Amino acid sequence: MDKYIACVWPRLEPFLIGVLPATPPSKFSMHYLRKMACYVRTRDGCFPRLGWHMWRHIACGKLQLAEELAWLYFETFDLLMPRSAEQRLEWAEALSQCHTPKELDRQRCKLSVDTLQFLLFLYLQQLNRISLRTSLIGEEWPSPRSRSPSSSSERDTKINSQNKNWDDQAHLSFIQTHLSELLELLVEPGQLSSSGQVLRDSQVTSEALESLSLLLEGSVSHSRTVHPIHKLLSRSPLQSQAGFSKLSRSYSLQQFQGFLHQALCLNPFGISTCSESGKKLAWALQVEGTLKKAKIFRNAHMAPPGSRLLLMSQVCKQTLAKDSEKLNNANIKLHRCSEAFIYLLSPLRSVTLDKCRNSTVVLGPVATSVHIQSCENVRVVCVAGRLTVGGSSHCTIHALTPTRPLLLPGNVSLTLGPFHTHYPTLEDHMASVGLAVVPNLWDQPLLFGAEVSATDTGCYRIQPPSEFYPLVIPFQMEGDNCEIPWGLPSDYQKAVESREKTIEDWQKTVKEAHLNKVQRRQFQALVEQKFHEWLLETGQRQELDSLLPPALTPSTSVDHWPSSHASNSGPTVLKEQQPEQAMGRAPTVC
Repeated sequence: MDKYIACVWPRLEPFLIGVLPATPPSKFSMHYLRKMACYVRTRDGCFPRLGWHMWRHIACGKLQLAEELAWLYFETFDLLMPRSAEQRLEWAEALSQCHTPKELDRQRCKLSVDTLQFLLFLYLQQLNRISLRTSLIGEEWPSPRSRSPSSSSERDTKINSQNKNWDDQAHLSFIQTHLSELLELLVEPGQLSSSGQVLRDSQVTSEALESLSLLLEGSVSHSRTVHPIHKLLSRSPLQSQAGFSKLSRSYSLQQFQGFLHQALCLNPFGISTCSESGKKLAWALQVEGTLKKAKIFRNAHMAPPGSRLLLMSQVCKQTLAKDSEKLNNANIKLHRCSEAFIYLLSPLRSVTLDKCRNSTVVLGPVATSVHIQSCENVRVVCVAGRLTVGGSSHCTIHALTPTRPLLLPGNVSLTLGPFHTHYPTLEDHMASVGLAVVPNLWDQPLLFGAEVSATDTGCYRIQPPSEFYPLVIPFQMEGDNCEIPWGLPSDYQKAVESREKTIEDWQKTVKEAHLNKVQRRQFQALVEQKFHEWLLETGQRQELDSLLPPALTPSTSVDHWPSSHASNSGPTVLKEQQPEQAMGRAPTVC
């Protein structure tokens, strides 16, 4: 029987991508979710699939949520679901053709989700709640007059800075502590008492068990093959242990819960294991004395899809670049990186920046979410399914996203700008993760939290065109794209063209001055002096220096990151083009 000992653990992605890193609405307590579970099973259009029209009715009419908040959770759940890139692109095309709110709502009503999985998803939002104790008594549905006071913005900020989305220990503890309530949501209403409590002889159907695979997966006797929980229990010996009845084709709730309590364990592909036994990464270009504390680990060599992680911690005063299949569809965490320039130019699954400072991060297309938390003076350039920012200050984000950027409490002086760079394989990478050029809602943020309103824009601003400069990635790569494939918004394009005209006029003025050789040398020396002063004053010199390849030593046995060298002529460009910084050397006097 040792052959059939099961190990079951919480899946990473529902917590990492599905749980919003903020205090959930108070109406997501078990009291109201239990009532919703009964309600959806007795109404047409709610079970086994829940459409947007009925969820909006429940969320806005019963739970008293704002419609934009109802759509946020519905859309987030859909983002978590496994869909092909082609399906994502078709949905994006359909949304881009909606020109009125009525057309948009009609399109949204075509979207539906698995009802039981959605209930589990809503319950999961309590992961980041400070206190999970909620009252078990209340009215039939909350009324507008009975809305409980919202949490303070300080409390929401604390939640954001201490969110548990990456904490696999917290995921396991959450499942263990709340397993009975999670299973209760899967039980049919007829197996509940008049007070809504689960009866002792309640059963869990095979269909309900399949919904539980949203949260749980596992293996048998430490096998390397990972299965969702419903497929894991397709083996007869495990079915017997879990209380399966061939007669009723269902599981005894009490026995199944006991089976799971015994089988639950820490995710073997989580961040804890990755930090301890993941494969270390190294790269050729290193700055002496700056990487002694840096830690970079990955588990892609052993993890199944959805659990591939890359952890980069305490990278300081370094330029790192990576374009590799080893990054494809990985969940990436950048932690406490400082004064770094990081380019991860592969199609990614999700990215989190945590407590980073004074750094620039350029990402390949991110299929699900980019989350920036507790960061300061960080610039992020990304194409992403969703952008979330919380507890961060003086950050600039250049994004292309089909969803409204989600601004959580605690942000100060954020700047939102249009996506403004390209690299040769960008379009191919976007297609591979199902991200399209339109719709692009980078400039329509949604403020999420207790003490904000739609008109409260004090925590962010839209970047003025006068401050906008395109970003050029300073590495040679193979591919077809040589420009931003969708162009820039018209105001920003005009600003760039005006600046280019100014440079052309300046060059023409210098040429028409008819300087002799001595004057040209003097003028060139003056320009170079001012240029190098500017490099030092702005800190751009550090990035240029980090792009110069030092003498390389033979590689070690660990995975090797290609060094971010420039071409033989030195670094070609800086990260943002300005009149006198387009090249890594002073402008030449014509």
